[in-house]
Amino acid sequence: MNVSAERHAYRVVHETPASVDEIRPETLMRSEIATAARMTVVTLVLTGLAYPLLITAIAQLAFPRQANGSLVMASDGRVIGSQLIAQGFKRPGYFQPRPSAAGADGYDAAASSGANLGPTSQRLRERVAADLERLKGENPAAAGAVPIELVTASGSGLDPDVSPEAARWQAPRVAGARGVAVEDVMQLIEAQVEPRTLGLLGEPRVNVLLLNLELDRRFGSATEARATGR
Repeated sequence: MNVSAERHAYRVVHETPASVDEIRPETLMRSEIATAARMTVVTLVLTGLAYPLLITAIAQLAFPRQANGSLVMASDGRVIGSQLIAQGFKRPGYFQPRPSAAGADGYDAAASSGANLGPTSQRLRERVAADLERLKGENPAAAGAVPIELVTASGSGLDPDVSPEAARWQAPRVAGARGVAVEDVMQLIEAQVEPRTLGLLGEPRVNVLLLNLELDRRFGSATEARATGR
């Protein structure tokens, strides 16, 4: 055997890696655990820390109001609600939102939910019938049938909007309670109508909280209006 052949034989015997069958199981396990641990750490850092922090920073810089909950502030700086969450209004001088099944008394932002009652539910029929009678009694001067969203709750129970038609239907009651002309209330409604998003998505809508706040800014609070006889 020449020198070159001897060197080749030496490399084959001493330098060729062992086959998979010759690797000990515990060595394979340690290698796989180490790889999995590294992947877990990298994924946690990227998707659990870096990405959320990056998106939060972008949102705070580009859309700070929306990123912080679209909060609505009073003139004295108090937070009085969110543009995204409905509130219940019972006084006749204010527009009412859709019914709510969120929480025991409705409109509970910590208990967002629907009633989960189906169309054959007797409870649902009784509740809708009671709301219809109540709305008709509270709005004797309203024209036409009661708009459907005023007797149907949203899936979250916190829908802050009603259709322009539902707001217009309530206008005679609100105007009468405040002692102002219906035409003035109608103009206020039209000024608060939000169009379809990008001109395509959703339907025209009116945010009930913002509309009621605008009522107070324009005509004073419902309590003040009743006290002054307006």
